[in-house]
Amino acid sequence: MVQLLQLCLQRNVGASIADREKIMRTLHWTVRDLELLPDDGNQYEIVDGELYVSRQADWEHQFVSGEIFSVLRTWSRQTGMGVANLAPGIVFSDGSNVIPDVVWISHERLQTALQADRKLHTTPELVVEVLSPGAENERRDREVKLKLYSRRNAKEYWIVNWRERTLEVYRRQDGVLELYKTLNEDDRVESPLLPEFGCRVGEFFPAIR
Repeated sequence: MVQLLQLCLQRNVGASIADREKIMRTLHWTVRDLELLPDDGNQYEIVDGELYVSRQADWEHQFVSGEIFSVLRTWSRQTGMGVANLAPGIVFSDGSNVIPDVVWISHERLQTALQADRKLHTTPELVVEVLSPGAENERRDREVKLKLYSRRNAKEYWIVNWRERTLEVYRRQDGVLELYKTLNEDDRVESPLLPEFGCRVGEFFPAIR
């Protein structure tokens, strides 16, 4: 596949960036193809065989991800119910491999989800994505990944918009992740997955104005 991509790009050396990205999207990507891509600082994910490329995350994105992880880690250590982690690899199938920004997973689910390649092969109960700028990035998190995590049995999905200082909470209803509530920075976030967990949404954005 990578060799096919290189050939396609060589033949379209004068093509625009948009045309090259279109070529990349028309190919069916697999986990094995990702292993051959260059270590160039970009983040490569595939969903249903389609390649998604994210540039290096900006300061705010990483800062907010770290704050969310810190809050979830503190609660997890206090309760012993599970663990939080930053940007773990999740391999659902040969054609779907993603890297969410933050996850929380129970010890029970982790026992079977974490396999010999040290990647998760089952969706954590809670998945968090921090929005990156750009319409394509938003579409990936709000549509493509929402559907993927819904199909793969995530119990809850948070989409964090640090620019607007909001948190969209999606919960599983009738077997599908649906928008439960959009919280502002003064609202309190709680979850049935995390007994007695709660914090003000603004705690995720303490140094961002």
